[in-house]
Amino acid sequence: MHRPPAAAAEVAEELAAVRPALLPRYTAELPGARAAVLTRLWRALAHEPLPWVTGRVHGAHSLALRLADGRTLYGPPADPYATSAYVTGVRLDRERQVDPAELVAALAVPHAEAFAAELADSVASLALSRADADHSKEWPAGVPPTEVRWRDWEWEQRVTDGHPFHPNCRSRPGFSVAEQLAFGPEHRPVVELGTVPVPARECLVSGDWPAELRDGERLLVPVHPWQAAHVLKRACDPWRPARPLLSLRTLALPDGRHVKTALSARLTSSVRDISAYSVQAAEPLTALAEEVAARTDGLLHITRTLGAVSAGSPDLAALLRESPEVYAGPGERVVPVAALAATDLPKTPGWPAAFARLALTVGLRLLDLGVALEAHGQNLLVILAADGTPVRLVYRDLADIRVSPARLARHGIALPRLTGRLVTDDETALRRKLFGSLVAGALAGTAGSGPALGAALSAVVADLPDTADLCALREGPLPAKALTLMRLSPHTPGDQWMSLPNPLVLEPGPSDQ
Repeated sequence: MHRPPAAAAEVAEELAAVRPALLPRYTAELPGARAAVLTRLWRALAHEPLPWVTGRVHGAHSLALRLADGRTLYGPPADPYATSAYVTGVRLDRERQVDPAELVAALAVPHAEAFAAELADSVASLALSRADADHSKEWPAGVPPTEVRWRDWEWEQRVTDGHPFHPNCRSRPGFSVAEQLAFGPEHRPVVELGTVPVPARECLVSGDWPAELRDGERLLVPVHPWQAAHVLKRACDPWRPARPLLSLRTLALPDGRHVKTALSARLTSSVRDISAYSVQAAEPLTALAEEVAARTDGLLHITRTLGAVSAGSPDLAALLRESPEVYAGPGERVVPVAALAATDLPKTPGWPAAFARLALTVGLRLLDLGVALEAHGQNLLVILAADGTPVRLVYRDLADIRVSPARLARHGIALPRLTGRLVTDDETALRRKLFGSLVAGALAGTAGSGPALGAALSAVVADLPDTADLCALREGPLPAKALTLMRLSPHTPGDQWMSLPNPLVLEPGPSDQ
């Protein structure tokens, strides 16, 4: 059997050289990190349409997966919405497996070797993130929101575990231990951004590129130091210190603005860059999003893209956005949904339902208008009152929403100058975009389990406008990205999907898929 690279040992060796005091905590965190990644992997094996899983047999306290090669994989029932690390081991025929990378290697399915290496990296990076965690979970009652320690980047740096459902939740291939410590938001670094001068005639610009990033006939493009060293392979002129946010390549500047940099590394699933298409669409998307947000009775704010530039390559581009903090009123806090689980909110018994009502009211209203948000826990932020009550939403990063010309037209909204992948009237695609990110992502990650998610939804769906979209949510299975299938299908472009049990019902399927 091929064994995956010993990523945990390699990280330990590097850590001993660059931060030896952290090594004991890293070693102690490894078993929990393995269970966290194995739990995410087991969810994928139990629910995704993997071609080599030929049957699923549900018992009262177990789940058996029949494999195409005749073997059987045994484990606990798989709650597709659970965020706790409840799977500490599974059994492949008679062999117990506790390491997700070694399990995938033992399965020996197509493309397993590369995926196993990513899982090994995810486990090691997750253990490193948890080992260096030093974040208070305290809700800052009575602390003025203008104080530095409660700025937006502080909330974002509380999140140690990354994506709540992706086995590659912390996979950062191409990053050394020193680079993870220097650039990962959970390690609380200050990153020194640079700029690269490019002749203005060679650049594509959208919006208002600021004077401070202009030098005569040249534009200055902000560059992440990792990108400069590994992709551009050139020195950059010093520009600004910044604090990395959840996405790692987006950082908060001292004046409050956010800068999204091109960082051509594979983080979680995709290689990240900023395409000319995204730059060109930035200004019209911002205008459209503000127009539809204005029809939500003040429940949604959109962070405006102030300016965007591409210097002839997706590896050298940047966007400037306003901070979500500008939409907070006196005593309010703006918190990414992904950070809610890392914060001890003073939640009332009805808090999950209140949040679900707010999120679904906004999401379904925009979907009806013709805009499907990718409202996962990183893009969606909630404005909380001083007592923790959810009052409004903020959405950022419009680069992967979907826009329906037909739905916009029904509401008298003109389609802006948009073409390409963002534009579709396919109702399945529109609903997948919203439901897969908001319900199977943000709401599920906040609820923490299928029963809790179902209870929150049950408390609010009867009060929502009875549209065809709500009917699809209420009566059909819930779409979610098949993240493991996508990693095991490197030659299949685009998203792939799975159907999860409806959280309003949550009955397991029959004995076979």
